Amino acid sequence: MTKNISAALPLLTRMNSILEQSKEDNDRQFVTALGRGLSLLTAFENDERLTHQQLCQMTDLPKATITRLIHTLTTLGFLRVTEHGQYQLGSSAVRLSATAWSRHDMVAAAEPLLRQFASENEVSVNLATEVEGEMRYHACCRSPARLSVNLQVGSAVPVARTAIGRAFYAASSPARQAVIDGNLKEHLSTEDYNHAQSALSNAADHYKAYGYTVSDGEFSTDILAVAVGVFDVATGQYTYSLNASVPSANWESEEYAAMIVPKLQALAERIGGGV
Repeated sequence: MTKNISAALPLLTRMNSILEQSKEDNDRQFVTALGRGLSLLTAFENDERLTHQQLCQMTDLPKATITRLIHTLTTLGFLRVTEHGQYQLGSSAVRLSATAWSRHDMVAAAEPLLRQFASENEVSVNLATEVEGEMRYHACCRSPARLSVNLQVGSAVPVARTAIGRAFYAASSPARQAVIDGNLKEHLSTEDYNHAQSALSNAADHYKAYGYTVSDGEFSTDILAVAVGVFDVATGQYTYSLNASVPSANWESEEYAAMIVPKLQALAERIGGGV
């Protein structure tokens, strides 16, 4: 039997300890190769990008083993090679992570609050986070008003052209913003990337001054949306952003923001604080 490993330890430390314990116990049911592969993935818990040498040092696995694991995980889409020859989590890992996040306690707790908010204020309200240069929706509640775009859980929208993406960027730490910039640069043309950078810079300035971001017809010509970041007190980070949208024909941008932003900020605090 594998001994208890403290959950307070870093994930990679726990994984390495379990691998060593299973070896000592001669556990024939334990698949060592699979354990090593998963151990390699956990090395990315606190690092966005790692080199081959860093992975060897962090996992204490032989260079040849790391090479084979990287090849396998890259082929399966769980790792990818960056333009600088480093490694980072790939689309398969991101999709799996996104599924887990969509079932996260914060999201589950937020859903009834979103439904109530949408009903009381006659807006569509959504919760999302950035994944590979896009905002991935984790919770959605539609407005009673008919909107041209009806997004669902799992839908993805541009970071730079949406209020929800701009808010996430504006609220994020400089390190997280750098990651988002890298994702956008990788997935956009040079011209589109430059436009995105300009839009995000302006949005960050607006957020700093007023506490929210806005998109008025930029993502969809007849939708007006405002958004705020959601600070997760459990992790000490802005992990989501939250928007509220209406048909743009019904409102002037500043009038709508004055009405809905204080309510949206209060909702974000409730979600992030687990209230």
